[in-house]
Formats: sequence, structure tokens, C-alpha cells
Amino acid sequence: MVLESLINPFKAERDPWELFFIGFMYNTVAIFLSLWVFSKYASLVMVFLTVLACTPLMYSTMRIEEKKDVEMEGEKTLLREHARALAFLMLMFLGVTLSVAMWYIVLPAKTASPLFTIQTETISSINSNITGLISINHLSVLTKIFLNNVKVLIFCILFAFIYGMGAIFILIWNASVIGVAIGNFFRTHFAQYATAAGLVKIAGYFHIGGLSLARYIIHGAPEILAYFVGGLAGGIISVAIINHDFGTKNFEKILLDSSDLIIISVSMLFMASLLEVFVTPIFF
Repeated sequence: MVLESLINPFKAERDPWELFFIGFMYNTVAIFLSLWVFSKYASLVMVFLTVLACTPLMYSTMRIEEKKDVEMEGEKTLLREHARALAFLMLMFLGVTLSVAMWYIVLPAKTASPLFTIQTETISSINSNITGLISINHLSVLTKIFLNNVKVLIFCILFAFIYGMGAIFILIWNASVIGVAIGNFFRTHFAQYATAAGLVKIAGYFHIGGLSLARYIIHGAPEILAYFVGGLAGGIISVAIINHDFGTKNFEKILLDSSDLIIISVSMLFMASLLEVFVTPIFF
């Protein structure tokens, strides 16, 4: 009851930046609890405990957004209201991601390695699949990435529909994978500055830190936002059914709004795929 009582959707909409620090704290607490209690399975337990802390906020947000669908008129107004919720959820996601990245970098290798085992294996699997396609052509890579992202989006919508706020599990899992990828990128490239000293070393530290973030934020931000949009759509429908709105005019209105959200999320995924294939490689 302590962690989830720190924030609610109304306060989150007023002070969205607080969610960054709350997400960071949720994950930090989850990391140390998982290492302490479930060290052998820490890589998954860490994700589960973070999800557990985020669930009350996610559930309350879904209920409030569904209520807005029923009470408010005008699709533009609704989308504007949804954007406020998406903003603080994205900041919470970013906080979790940077927490994972920081602890991956800071913790000793003998601790970080078992803590992020499954995430590291996932990254290796993704990289090997994409590497095999690069030798063919960019269109194949684009298609592969886009279809994979759409599959994740479908899971987000289904999990949100079935479990109400179930999409948060997939999103926190993605946050842990992206965080490990950022941390690994940082560690790998920071080795080039290992022999530097004084101000040069400090400058190199911040330079590589910025590159680590930019490497994944360029295409990762619209991609994750798309998952949140899709998860919000599924969650709103789920809450509407729970509230017995099925078959009413209110439900038709909710379906229309959710359809718009899903179309927006697919469009954002396509844009993210284009950025990942054609823009990110230019800089990295």
C-alpha cells in the first residue's frame, strides 16, 4: 500500500514529471528486493514487482479515461484528454528504463549479469534476427520490424482487454529490455575512453551517456508511445464491459474512440519502424 499510494491519476496529470522519479523509484526498489529475496529469478521478479507497483495507477487511469469517453463530446477533445494520461505514463516508463540502465552500468558485472540475464538474451535474439535481414535489403528489415512491433501492439491490446491494465506488464518488460540495451551500449563504448584522464574522461562519460540514450530514444519513444496508446484502447474497452456499457450508445462511442486510438498507434509504429531502419543507422 505504501508505493502505490504515492500518486494517483489526478495528481499525475497536474505534475506529470513526478512520474519519472516514481517510475525510477518503483524499479529501483524492485531490483533490490528481487536480488535480496529471489536472486536466482531476479530478472523476471524485478519486472513483476515493478508491474505490481504500477498496477494501481494504471487501473485508475483506465477507469478515468473510460469515464471521459462516456461524459465528453468531440473526438478531438477526447484525444487531447487521453494525451495528458499518456504523457505521465510515458514519463513513468522513461523512469523505469533509466533506472534499469543506471543499475546495469553501476552494479558489478557479477551482480548485473544474473539480474538482467533474460533481457540480455532477448536483445541478442533480436539483434541476430535483424542482422540476418540487413544483408537482404532495407525493405525486408522494415517489414520485419514493423510486423514484430504490430505483434507486440496486439499483445498490449489483448492484455489490456483481458486483464484491464495487463498491457503494463509488456510495457515494463520492454522498459527493462531497452534499459539493458542502453546500459550495454554505454559500457561497450565507454571502454574507448578508459585510458583518458581528468576532464577528458568526464567529457567522454557524458558524451557516451548521451549517445546511449539517443541510440534508442530516436525510434523507441514513438514505438513505446504507440504501445501505450494501444494498451489504453484495450483497457478502456475492458472497463466499459465491466461497467455493463456493452450494447449501449455509450459503448458505441467508446468503440469509436478506441478504434481511433488503435489506428493512431499503428501509424506511430510505422513511423517508428521507418526511423529505426533509415534514421538511427545514420547516427549510430
